[in-house]
Amino acid sequence: MGVVGLSDMLAGPDVRFRPLLALGPAFAALWCGMRRTALVGMAALALAVLLSSYSHALGKRQNTLMLAMVAGITVASVFASSGRQKRERLLAEVRSVAEVAQQVLLRPVPRRVGPVRVAVSYTSATAEARIGGDLYEVASTRAGVRVIVGDVQGKGLEAVETAAAVLGAFREAAYDEPELTGVVARIEASLGRQLSGEKFVTAVLAEFDEGDTATLVNCGHPSPLILRQGGVGAFAEPDDVAPPLGLTGLADIRPRPYTIGFAPGDRMLFYTDGVIEARDGEGRFYPLLDRSGLLKAADPEKALEELRSDVLRHVGGRIGDDAAMLLVRRR
Repeated sequence: MGVVGLSDMLAGPDVRFRPLLALGPAFAALWCGMRRTALVGMAALALAVLLSSYSHALGKRQNTLMLAMVAGITVASVFASSGRQKRERLLAEVRSVAEVAQQVLLRPVPRRVGPVRVAVSYTSATAEARIGGDLYEVASTRAGVRVIVGDVQGKGLEAVETAAAVLGAFREAAYDEPELTGVVARIEASLGRQLSGEKFVTAVLAEFDEGDTATLVNCGHPSPLILRQGGVGAFAEPDDVAPPLGLTGLADIRPRPYTIGFAPGDRMLFYTDGVIEARDGEGRFYPLLDRSGLLKAADPEKALEELRSDVLRHVGGRIGDDAAMLLVRRR
């Protein structure tokens, strides 16, 4: 408004910049509250009166219309500021509810549980949402430490509802079922009562006991990455590719457990497809196996943070899909 006023004074009587003073309250409504927007509008109106007096335009019809326009835009800006503040408060409440729902759905995992250390990372494709269809859980049971990492087909509230159903079934079955296949069957039964059509959930379940092995059941999910002590990374591929949860009744192949070596110092990375499908500017997928050396840090949380930062550098900013990672290290 000061620039507009100075320009109006220097331009002479033939060129009038005074109507541009209405930009002051209009822009104030975008960032300021009602009171400050009203003060800016009053300052614009006062400056318009002073400039009109300086130019001997007070009382003229065109100038009076200009003053009325500045006053009207000021009033409209105050109301606009009030509406914006209400929407911001509503958005803050919604974000708060979403954050609480995320904490209930994806509870913090223990750093040390049984014979393993655990770290988890969740990166949302939509920073405002903080919640999505990727899921993970760690449970310490009589059979050992049981883990699930999965990815729900689709997005939005429906995906969140399905993820909640999977986690609820896992949290119950993990403590009751003696075998991982029983846990899978319980989750499948729960999804059968809720899913419709051809919706599905990819998931991988693991069980870590006091021995030097780990038992896995893969239901159409990307295979975990194994990093041996002092060695290179490799994917723990299943013998048979089982269909995702929700579709097992449509295929002849049933999810079957398979065992791999998991000695002290070994690391196992569970992840969702948001990691391996992250693309750079040239459309190249993230080379997880080539970057497995980033997981060699003794602290799983530090190793996982380095890998997450590398994924974000690869895409050059925000990822295109939710990405969940859970790193397990044999103590």
